[in-house]
Amino acid sequence: MDGLIWAGAVVSVVGVAGLVWCIVSASRARRENLEDAAMKARLQKLVALNMGALALSAIGLMMVVIGILLG
Repeated sequence: MDGLIWAGAVVSVVGVAGLVWCIVSASRARRENLEDAAMKARLQKLVALNMGALALSAIGLMMVVIGILLG
């Protein structure tokens, strides 16, 4: 079960890295002073990536918990 725990930890770290990347990208977009339509389009893409990264992180945490419970 150690493999499941470590794999889950790696998946969680990748998900958290994706969340950090979304935060950095949103702050860059904010500093660019884009028009409303361009800002809305960019943030809509970031919301989708943000939800995917959050889901990936949650799946990784589930893997860790299952590995601990089974181990």
